[in-house]
Amino acid sequence: MTTNARLRRTNLAPRAPALPDANALELFARIAAAGSFAQAARNLGLTRAAISRRVQTLEEQLGAPLFTRTTRALGLTETGRRLATRARAVLDATEAARRSLRSRGSAAGGGLAGTLRVTAVPSFGQTVLGPLLASFQAANPELRLELRFTHRRVDLVREDIDVAFRLTSRPPEDCVATPLLPFVVHAYAAPGPGLPLPGPHALAGQRCLLFGAPADEMTLHWQHQTEGRREAVTIEPAMVGDDLGTLQAVAAAGGGIVFTPDYAVRAELKARTLIDVLPGWWLPVAEGDTLQALTLPVAVAPESARALVHHVRQGLTSPQARSRSLPPRGAVR
Repeated sequence: MTTNARLRRTNLAPRAPALPDANALELFARIAAAGSFAQAARNLGLTRAAISRRVQTLEEQLGAPLFTRTTRALGLTETGRRLATRARAVLDATEAARRSLRSRGSAAGGGLAGTLRVTAVPSFGQTVLGPLLASFQAANPELRLELRFTHRRVDLVREDIDVAFRLTSRPPEDCVATPLLPFVVHAYAAPGPGLPLPGPHALAGQRCLLFGAPADEMTLHWQHQTEGRREAVTIEPAMVGDDLGTLQAVAAAGGGIVFTPDYAVRAELKARTLIDVLPGWWLPVAEGDTLQALTLPVAVAPESARALVHHVRQGLTSPQARSRSLPPRGAVR
């Protein structure tokens, strides 16, 4: 056979499909062991729809069905049985590694050990999360924390993140979402003449400090907290930035009006370096009105991730935390 013939034959030969990665194999092993999508969803803390989509992605990747579905049972196809053998080996190895880490943590004095990778939006990290991380690590001195603060949407699996604290109303369906902190965006500025403003329409004549991408103008749709009235106003921002903390510092120094979540300015409100300049009005945002903790499914997430989420949730609902919080905001929802 000539070299060209061999090359042509090689190019025409079908290519074997790429195997799924370790995370997908582990998930498949857990679904197969559960015996049904509904039970797998309960075991993993996901929705049945999310399980179904993950299986569909696997089947598309492999080019073959993995399960036989009837009204009463869920079985494995021939391809599914072959894959299940490899997937079970991955699951067993992962569980052994987790047991090793847990036992190492216990041997070190009863706390957690290893490395926990956490991401959060900067405003939450700077104003709320910091003290809670300090107390969590004090209880687990052998645990190393890696922190990444960003407004960017983070993929927990691809970027090797254990816990993400995000402002979102639509968490990924393949993650476990724990609501932690409701918030409302208000308009804040340093006390001064003419403040508070009579209504959102008055923002058009003010120096506004806008978080987000550069824009010559922006239309903001405000809503009254108790009356439900809405009012739209178009502003020409005097300053645009991608860090709320800096914009809040500019506002506290008398540089303008900043729109920011209420939890991010509690200290400034208490010190009266900032005031709410539109009492009774709030600004709905696309991200929703609740900060949530996102982790991988229960059976996959490390013990330290679940422990941190529990610690933060307890810290935010403790009597001490409530005593430091703002007065009731009225009928926000």
